[in-house]
Amino acid sequence: MSQPETKKPNPDEAEHHLLHEEDLRQAMELLFFAYRDFTGEADDILSEYGFGRAHHRVIYFVKCNPGLTVNRLLDILKITKQSLSRVLGQLVREGFVEQVTDAGDRRRRILSLTDKGEKLECKLTQAQGARIRKAYEYAGHESIDGFKKILTRIINDEDRQRFTGGGPHTRSILPTDTDG
Repeated sequence: MSQPETKKPNPDEAEHHLLHEEDLRQAMELLFFAYRDFTGEADDILSEYGFGRAHHRVIYFVKCNPGLTVNRLLDILKITKQSLSRVLGQLVREGFVEQVTDAGDRRRRILSLTDKGEKLECKLTQAQGARIRKAYEYAGHESIDGFKKILTRIINDEDRQRFTGGGPHTRSILPTDTDG
């Protein structure tokens, strides 16, 4: 009885696998450093107000989603009501966010930025936008869509559908499932 033929490893396949693993590790490391620097400038601005990243996320998503309800914000941020209550309460008390009861459904609270909140959001967005703009200009316009496709595929399936492309005022750049 003959032995089944064992497939010998192809050196090119082994090298491809190693390069693939190295590419993944480099991407992870780059994401760690990019996140640190992307959030660092905003952290400095936020600290001037006694705020943290949770405050920034609330301000950002309230800005991008006119008419946003508290429950919808909880869904977006995936945090507890208690956590949001602490952060949102401070933003409301200090005049950055306005919270009004929906006339059609008294249980719903609708959020919007005040003028003070708009100014802070603009300051934060300008700082982070300048960093992204500089990177886009360096990488070239043709790399922007690829970068967006990669980031949207890093987001889990459920949350990927929540992405609006920066707000309802912009078009979504999400690739369809047929795009890979």
